[in-house]
Amino acid sequence: MSERSRTVLAVAATVLAGLGVATQSRINGELGQRFDDGFTAALVSFSSGWVVLLVVVLATARGRAAMARIPAAMRAGELPWWMLLGGAGGAFFVLSQGLVAGVLGVAIFTVAIVSGQTLAGMVADARGFAGARRTPPTPARVIGAALTVVAVIVTVAGDASASIPWLALVLPLVAGLGIGVQQAMNGRVREVSGSPLAATLVNFTVGTAGLVGVTAVALIVRGLPAAPPTEVYLYLGGIVGVVFIAVQTATVRRIGVLLLGMCLVLGQLLGAIVFDSVSAIGPALAPQTIAGVALTALGIVVATLDRWRPHPARAR
Repeated sequence: MSERSRTVLAVAATVLAGLGVATQSRINGELGQRFDDGFTAALVSFSSGWVVLLVVVLATARGRAAMARIPAAMRAGELPWWMLLGGAGGAFFVLSQGLVAGVLGVAIFTVAIVSGQTLAGMVADARGFAGARRTPPTPARVIGAALTVVAVIVTVAGDASASIPWLALVLPLVAGLGIGVQQAMNGRVREVSGSPLAATLVNFTVGTAGLVGVTAVALIVRGLPAAPPTEVYLYLGGIVGVVFIAVQTATVRRIGVLLLGMCLVLGQLLGAIVFDSVSAIGPALAPQTIAGVALTALGIVVATLDRWRPHPARAR
């Protein structure tokens, strides 16, 4: 398979992973509303994914060997300890889903993530964060990123007069920054371990540990959540998260943090259109959301074409 074909495949897989993110946002947003407690919803989602991963990875000799390479790389100085903390970004993202996705709607929640995610991706690629190849911010990449940010503005502008709690946008904006950093860190762990699933297990272990502490404090302060809902699909968010984080971890080294983030955004917006069209929670789907999807797709095309042009030797 040619390099171009591999890149196209990685882009397509990442867009599908973005659909998974939108699916998880829809599930966790409703779960948070049903529990009347976003902290509990986030912990349920993340910990369920952690249990599935723990069984899958440790049940195979290949998975156990991949996990063993991580402490070995740390002892050899190839993997700083702080690169294992990418799961904190994922935990904060899932927490923001449980707290505000149901209030904002999947579409508004999704595009609020984009600004932070795009900025983090641009900086991470330019600096070669977490050992990745340095990719300078070429004009095409800047234009592609700018189109993605414009898509955010277009998508939310029509709701400026609606009863949207704008302070709630702070959580997904900050979560977007965390996602960009998380993707680069998870990519490095995957490179060291040789396994996307092993890197994803590290991500979920750190995130679950953090959410246990945060949720415990929330329960002490706020009291117990409402009775758990009985619908099985509301407990599938963690499994969906396992899939899309594993895909991100596998593709980030090939397409870079910025383009990965833009592909995720396209998938998320496509999913948001579907879910907000049929969902009874959150604001109704607006025409500007569809325009935002089109602008995001255009931005991805521009940024992707830039990768196939000949460039002078890049710094590493």
